[in-house]
Amino acid sequence: MDNSTFRHSILLVEGLKVSPQSSYPVFILLLLAYTFTMVSNIGLIILISTEKNLHHPMHFLFCNLPLNDIVGTTVILPRLMQDILRETSERYITYVDCVFQAYFVHIFIVACHYVLMLGLTVRLSTCRSKIENPFCDNASLFKLSCEDVVINNVYGLIYTVAVLCFSAVSVFITYVKIATVCRTSKNKALNSKAIKTCSTHLTVYLIMFVTGATVVFLHRFPEYSESRKLCSLMFHIVPPGLNPLVYGLQTKEIRQKIVKFWFRKKVNS
Repeated sequence: MDNSTFRHSILLVEGLKVSPQSSYPVFILLLLAYTFTMVSNIGLIILISTEKNLHHPMHFLFCNLPLNDIVGTTVILPRLMQDILRETSERYITYVDCVFQAYFVHIFIVACHYVLMLGLTVRLSTCRSKIENPFCDNASLFKLSCEDVVINNVYGLIYTVAVLCFSAVSVFITYVKIATVCRTSKNKALNSKAIKTCSTHLTVYLIMFVTGATVVFLHRFPEYSESRKLCSLMFHIVPPGLNPLVYGLQTKEIRQKIVKFWFRKKVNS
């Protein structure tokens, strides 16, 4: 099939393998997760942007997380929920839409090097029309090709290992420094706050680290496709839902504003 012609054709997205009886419960579960993620992240952005005493660099930095979470979740979940209610043979997406979805999926993860990865992928000729994933990403796209994709695999693995190692080392050094300060500090309240904040952050980080690494490596093992799909969904659902709780409610100023807003609303009602 001519590659330029194929890029205007339709692809079949494998999606999640759920029984007809389970499709609506799974849809409702994903809808609740998506709604919670949107409401909590948008609420956090509005709160930080409207409260003048929260206009500090630290709080503006927190806005990056919810913005990233909103983009990453919106790119995947609405389409995935739509596909769940369709027959597996009717889950179609155009090649162009698939490339766009893959692009934004990887912006959500790490944007800077994805341009190169996507460039290596779209240069390939394509001979298949089935996306072996619930959504489009780089690995799903280069699996459409019958050419040798060793370069794509090697670059993807090297880049992933480098990013994961750098991330793990950075977090480890940060926590060592925090632990050192806690040991030398005699302020029990400060130490308790640091341990509480770090433990919740570490939980979310480990979920992202483990699920992200698992998705990348399981793409090389087709027999574990369902496990890979589950991990990819956890990567895009769990951290975006937990981040507003971890980084929002753990910050005293933001927590106080939420409590104040909640009680003001109850009094007015």
